[in-house]
Amino acid sequence: MHIAIAGNIGSGKTTLAGLLSKHFGWEPHYEDVDDNPYLNDFYNDMQRWSFNLQVYFLNSRFNQILKILETGKSIIQDRTIYEDAYIFAPNLHSMGLMSTRDFENYFTLFNLMTSLIQPPDLIIYLRATVPTLVSQIQSRGRKYESNIRLDYLTRLNERYEAWVEAYNLGKLLIVDVDNYNFIAKTEDLSSVIDKVNAQLHGLF
Repeated sequence: MHIAIAGNIGSGKTTLAGLLSKHFGWEPHYEDVDDNPYLNDFYNDMQRWSFNLQVYFLNSRFNQILKILETGKSIIQDRTIYEDAYIFAPNLHSMGLMSTRDFENYFTLFNLMTSLIQPPDLIIYLRATVPTLVSQIQSRGRKYESNIRLDYLTRLNERYEAWVEAYNLGKLLIVDVDNYNFIAKTEDLSSVIDKVNAQLHGLF
């Protein structure tokens, strides 16, 4: 079984992936943040490093999915390959931070890769307003994220909503992060677990 968590920067994907993996016994696959050689440069100069960063993420997530298929285990993945192609890369392109040539090259790679894989059995989308995202980004204190602009997060949120509305590749569960505190409130985590069970097994 392949479960994936989607959501904007700071929405709580890694936190929820860890909590759900512990509860269900799923193997977590996290986004490669600490070892990413482009993130710091990207946030300092988005136009110069946007293509490099997106290709790195695309390659990293494609390899994650191949490993998921090889293991045959139940996996929960922090962010999906679709978010890179339908949200982050086109957002950079529309902001003039990625050239049309690079974007078209990137999307050709994405189409090739996704033709070789299956979508997740369930995507959990963490919906959060920009103030919530900012609060959670600040609380984790990653230096390279201190340069993230509010308009950047707002544009990403708009693209997430459009993507979720059109998503038709499989089951989708939307969790409103503004109204949930997975760490501090056990009842909030239990509510999400119940919703996941309902999606996967039809248990209400």
